[in-house]
Amino acid sequence: MKLLNIKLITLTGLSVFALSTKTFSQESSIVINQDEKITKLLDIKKEMNKDENATDRYKIQIYSGNRADAEGTLSAYKNAFDQWESTLVYETPNYKIWIGSYRTRLEADRALKEIKQKYPNGFIFKPKAKN
Repeated sequence: MKLLNIKLITLTGLSVFALSTKTFSQESSIVINQDEKITKLLDIKKEMNKDENATDRYKIQIYSGNRADAEGTLSAYKNAFDQWESTLVYETPNYKIWIGSYRTRLEADRALKEIKQKYPNGFIFKPKAKN
């Protein structure tokens, strides 16, 4: 009886080993046939999205005043928030700090809610087009 159990265990082990060494897998390749115009259109769209200074985008202003205070406020902002890009802009006679470039008002509102915790005078606007 013991000999039968040993043979059965050995046979089962060898069977498992023999079956596990031979495996099969599938190999394939995918070919996508696409019009060249689609690729060009996607490239144009990428370039348009890179234009962060587009006038149809919303921005948040957190400061307007003299240059020294603007630079200090900008430095403090960059230490507190790193997810939105900030820029120092000069519009006669003030320096202004503008945050982000949001496509929708909803995106800007979400960011403003967070920014207002530290800069309560912040507001959303759309910059005027420069001619």
